[in-house]
Amino acid sequence: MTEGAVYVIDRVVTRPGAAREFVDAYLESYAPGARNRGMTLRQLLVSPPIWFDDQPNTVTVTWSLPSARAWWEMTWQGRPDPSIAEWWSEMDDLILERSRSVAAAADDVDRLCDV
Repeated sequence: MTEGAVYVIDRVVTRPGAAREFVDAYLESYAPGARNRGMTLRQLLVSPPIWFDDQPNTVTVTWSLPSARAWWEMTWQGRPDPSIAEWWSEMDDLILERSRSVAAAADDVDRLCDV
């Protein structure tokens, strides 16, 4: 029986005029390391769907991992890696706020909790 996928959702509110630069940097510099930690990029959305110069945009990035075990492995690879925190620090001038959440399909939650 499969465990079910785990989704990691990054939500970033960019400073006015900074969304395109942030997305480019995220895909060029952050995404390769995330892939190396076992994450698969599912979707990157920009809201509203226009590159504003004078207003913030919200960038929502969804990654997936095949199981809770894969999520834990990714987490333990990333936590001691100072380059991740350094990368986010370098992005401070482009970001107003950011958050990360972890989710799963409702049908998978019971299996994911059965450890």
